[in-house]
Amino acid sequence: MSEAKILLVEDNPQDELLTIRALRKARLANRIDVVRDGQQALDYLFNQGEFANSTLQELPVVVLLDIGLPRLSGLEVLEQLRANERTQLLPVVVLTSSDEASDRLRAYRCGVNSFVRKPVNSAEFTETIARLGLYWIATNEPPDVH
Repeated sequence: MSEAKILLVEDNPQDELLTIRALRKARLANRIDVVRDGQQALDYLFNQGEFANSTLQELPVVVLLDIGLPRLSGLEVLEQLRANERTQLLPVVVLTSSDEASDRLRAYRCGVNSFVRKPVNSAEFTETIARLGLYWIATNEPPDVH
């Protein structure tokens, strides 16, 4: 079995940097792959488009998914992930600055595993991401699906 990877789907370079730093600060040495829009996330996960020749075999252990993405929104990505047998059980955490109750409700209706609002304060942001990473990498036990 290869190393557990994290997929970060984030179009904001500052939030990307803060997220990666927080995961590293939590001593998570896992590979973190980053894509910057919804279509790129689907291409990555389904080995299509620019990732068609990718050697990606195993899915990431968790997807950290922003909602407000270019091309396809995070919620549209989530809907497609849940509709596909390969990715229907893939843990997905919506990580967003949205405070809209309708976004949260739609995310859960689409099958998100967790909905986390990005704290504005950088220290709180770091702590939140570190806890998320530790939970999904070190604590959570995903189903054995092959």
